Amino acid sequence: MAEYLPEHLVRTGGSVPVSLDQVVPWGRSLDEYIRMFDLSEGDLSSAILDCGAGPASFNAEMRHRGCTVVSCDPIFRFSAAHISRRIDDTYYLILEKAVDNRDKFLWHEMKSPEQLGIIRMAAMKQFLEHFPLGISEGRYRVAELPSLPFRDFEFDLALCSHLLFTYSHMLSIEFHLAAVRELCRVAREARVFPLMPNFGENRSEHVAPLIEQLTAEGYRCAIRTVPYEFQKGGNEMLLVRRVD
Repeated sequence: MAEYLPEHLVRTGGSVPVSLDQVVPWGRSLDEYIRMFDLSEGDLSSAILDCGAGPASFNAEMRHRGCTVVSCDPIFRFSAAHISRRIDDTYYLILEKAVDNRDKFLWHEMKSPEQLGIIRMAAMKQFLEHFPLGISEGRYRVAELPSLPFRDFEFDLALCSHLLFTYSHMLSIEFHLAAVRELCRVAREARVFPLMPNFGENRSEHVAPLIEQLTAEGYRCAIRTVPYEFQKGGNEMLLVRRVD
């Protein structure tokens, strides 16, 4: 995803256009998506929306597989060159945060903050290489929660990683509710990962009230353990479906 600097989220709630200097781009790979969202082969062959995608290589790698993904993010209004410069400007800032908070992560697959940086940069470079073509093909769209420019049930799955719950101390429960309702409007199922705040140790305070409210409104909600854990305890995703 494209992570946002605190002042942007506090000031706007993610509801107005951002400038690139308010964003810390950080991209993840297809392999990470499969494990974060527990994606089956059937899931991968469905119509997928990646919401708040940032410079992930998921879309590019899925295209190589012949699969359908639309990615949306406000940073897609900028060119690949501008995004690349912002990645270079913020790369070491993120690695410094990883070093400062290394006790909050499991260093099993990624052995060190330095290796984490190499893996993330590889994903972001793949994104940058394919971004211009993806824009021309309509696979990357400028959009952000809680209002998306897609038809009802245009997608089978809507995925959202490292935005909802990650910034719980900045984004209100009202924003979370509006965002999940919108994901369930445009897709038959929404999956949100992780359920913990950034550098947190427990589930976000918004998880329980969000599930309670959506269940009362007739949505079907479930928490599933997934085969991905980098942040300690961060191995759960929320699944939500609208029941008509």
